[in-house]
Amino acid sequence: MSEGQSLKEKTAKGLFWGGFSNGIQQLLNLLFGIFLARLLSREDYGMIGMLSIFSLIAGSLQESGFTAALTNKREVRHQDYNAVFWFSSGMGLTLYIVLFFCAPYIAKFYDNPALTPLARYSFLGFFISSLGTAQSAYMFRNLMVKQKAVSALVSLTISGTIGVTMAYYGMAYWGYATQSLIYVFSVTCCYWYFSPWRPSIRINLKPLKGMIAFSSRLLITNIFTNINNNILSVILGKFYSEQDVGDFNQANKWNAMGYSVIYGMVREVAQPTLSSVTDDHERQKRIFRKMLRFTAFISFPALFGLSFITPELITITITSKWAVSAEILRILCIGSAFLAIGNLYSNLIISKGKSNIYMWSTIILGVVQVSMMLYCSSYGISTLVKYYVCINIAWLAVWQYFVWREIRLSVFQALKDICPFAIIAAGSMLAAHYCTRDISNIYLLLAAKIVVAGTLYTAAMWISGSVTFKESVQYFCKKKKK
Repeated sequence: MSEGQSLKEKTAKGLFWGGFSNGIQQLLNLLFGIFLARLLSREDYGMIGMLSIFSLIAGSLQESGFTAALTNKREVRHQDYNAVFWFSSGMGLTLYIVLFFCAPYIAKFYDNPALTPLARYSFLGFFISSLGTAQSAYMFRNLMVKQKAVSALVSLTISGTIGVTMAYYGMAYWGYATQSLIYVFSVTCCYWYFSPWRPSIRINLKPLKGMIAFSSRLLITNIFTNINNNILSVILGKFYSEQDVGDFNQANKWNAMGYSVIYGMVREVAQPTLSSVTDDHERQKRIFRKMLRFTAFISFPALFGLSFITPELITITITSKWAVSAEILRILCIGSAFLAIGNLYSNLIISKGKSNIYMWSTIILGVVQVSMMLYCSSYGISTLVKYYVCINIAWLAVWQYFVWREIRLSVFQALKDICPFAIIAAGSMLAAHYCTRDISNIYLLLAAKIVVAGTLYTAAMWISGSVTFKESVQYFCKKKKK
């Protein structure tokens, strides 16, 4: 087997296990989410949503971009992983102590005293996760996608069961917070089980010097990414009620379930694969365009489809009390279809070692988003979400410029790879809408929408002779035979 075939097989397996894992994860998330949404109130979701941005920023600080830095290194020694382990663990503990004492000020910002004990409890999660950063980096670099998939599925099952049980017995948002903590603890334990690397007692942080320039930019970028992704929760928490935050948080959770399947599938293989061929310009460009077509092939029908069936899906699963969330979700899903493309672009930039470009592009995006959200804060949730989505879609032009600079992928080539899938997916949803608009039974309508839209998209792929579609079918047939 040639080196090229080996890389192709690794990438295919990574995409398969990434897609399988994230698909099952989101099904479990859906199952547990339905139970929780029926048991918890909109205010309960709002309480957790107000704290999410602080946990995510702290999580970025304890990881500090070293996972990507280790992946980009030509040779990685035990000392490199060991330095990352002790730095991440120390940073996680320090941040928890700081935020423990800052919890009352966070509660004061939102004018909600109940957030103080909840924050101190929830923030334990990023310290626990810091103990598995080096193991996670080892598995990511070595494309151990299957093992990470098993870790996530086991942890999700355990944590979801505990969270639902606590909510059933009236523990409200404490059950939701405990679910997150148990998940982090379980997945960290699994990473230790599957990863053969173990830390040594000798602490030497000198190896970090060779990675700090690259990783520090990723750290700043990750912080701004988390701000960008959660700025609406902060603004809603400041200017609106807990119910409004809960509506958005519920919609964002469902949107994440759909988006994470595609993002998780590509994330596990994009940077390691592209980094391994960074010295071969033409080959890297071919691999990237293939990934771009595959991402578009999956993301547009999946997320346009989720937007299409949202009213019926939300009403059937978590009742009509979340009707406002359904409208927010429809808008978010459209934006997420394009966001998957943007994330693939950014993975190419990282694989080229250009973390400075990634950092400044994300920072400027964050400044634009925060400014626009604050300006529009008085216009209502729907307007805020629409502007948020439009800015994210428009920013693809910025990523396209930097990708063109790195691998000379022209706008025409990018549109040729992306647009057919977007147009066919949108056309399939529109045709399915007219085919099913006279159905009054909500259960039958949901089933009809899924079947008609899925059939139309598949038929269009077949008739158009899509190479990506045919290769995907061939790969799954091959797996089935094995």
